[in-house]
Amino acid sequence: MQNQRNSSFITEFFRLESSGGILLILAALVAIVCANTFLSPFYQLLLTTPVEIRVGALQIAKPLLLWINDGLMAVFFFLVGLELKRELLEGELSDKRNIILPGVGAIGGMLVPALIYLYFNSDDPVAIKGWAIPAATDIAFALGILTLLGSRVPVSLKIFLTSLAIFDDIGAILIIAFFYTSKISLSALLVVLLCIPILVILNRRNVLSKSPYILIGVVMWVATLKSGVHATLAGVLLAMFIPMRSKDDPDVSPLKSLEHDLHSVVAFFVLPVFAFANAGISFSGMSAEQLLHGVPIGIALGLFFGKQIGVFGLCWLFIKLKITNLPSGMNWLSLYGTAALCGIGFTMSLFIGSLAFEETGVDLLFDERLGIILGSIVSGVVGYGILRVSLASSRSVEPERDTKVLD
Repeated sequence: MQNQRNSSFITEFFRLESSGGILLILAALVAIVCANTFLSPFYQLLLTTPVEIRVGALQIAKPLLLWINDGLMAVFFFLVGLELKRELLEGELSDKRNIILPGVGAIGGMLVPALIYLYFNSDDPVAIKGWAIPAATDIAFALGILTLLGSRVPVSLKIFLTSLAIFDDIGAILIIAFFYTSKISLSALLVVLLCIPILVILNRRNVLSKSPYILIGVVMWVATLKSGVHATLAGVLLAMFIPMRSKDDPDVSPLKSLEHDLHSVVAFFVLPVFAFANAGISFSGMSAEQLLHGVPIGIALGLFFGKQIGVFGLCWLFIKLKITNLPSGMNWLSLYGTAALCGIGFTMSLFIGSLAFEETGVDLLFDERLGIILGSIVSGVVGYGILRVSLASSRSVEPERDTKVLD
């Protein structure tokens, strides 16, 4: 009887929309406990364990941490690419009227946090590499917090936040491609380029089997890893060639099928493992100098104030200029609360932070993860509080809306 109750509880937990976010938090907490107790040596030993794959002259040798960040996160970016393609072809972003507001919000939400970070770190040539860390938004956490508010959350608010996060992901992908790419190997990059016409042929010939795409994707991932371009971008590129629908049977969608299969894997394995590997902050011997260093301060303030100012400010401006409208069911307070939620940058911020600092091998006097976790927690709490007040108020006054949207 007890086993049945436990099984039922576990099943119900994994059905919750917020379950992925809860696992992320638990994984991060476990990592922090491991890094600050007698488990610390074992935790560090695990992450630095060398893992090597060799096939003839081809060798990939990295510590376990980088296999997680370069390998498992490629699966995450593959899922992001699938979701992006679906949204652009058939989802909310297929209607350009739904693009303007979240698009400008995402631009403001990336620009202002980066400027705040640069303000605190402009005189440090090492620290300045982390300028993009507070520009990211963690959609899994943000949507998880929305689910805590229950059915009171209007569909338009969920659509706005999801669309904004998609644009934010596009921005993060471009930032990684252009600013966090090491020396380029032209021969490896040529292999990547040769994979693209093969994927085009598979797509044009209506090949619905997933195996050929995955096989070419693995080759492309290895080549991208060796090229100097960050390997996770191979996942996004591969996703663009997965057929949306079969030409013979419109009800068959390889893309949606893959997206469905990968969602649980990413939410309940890839992201928690990534959080466990990257969130282990050690507080042992931490000084005031480290705590008040420009990097964690710039990240925390960038995520908390930068996202609110950037997202809400630019959306407010475009609405006032009558270029776009506030979504139905939302008011100014709920828009502001959503902007605050965008300050949760946990997963993507940690990932960009690893590219900017951890993978460079530089001995740092600061820990950027402290700013990420602090900024994300405060943003989540404040965003939840504002939205709770906004959605509970039956007297919220919505601004006047024009029926015409200027394109």
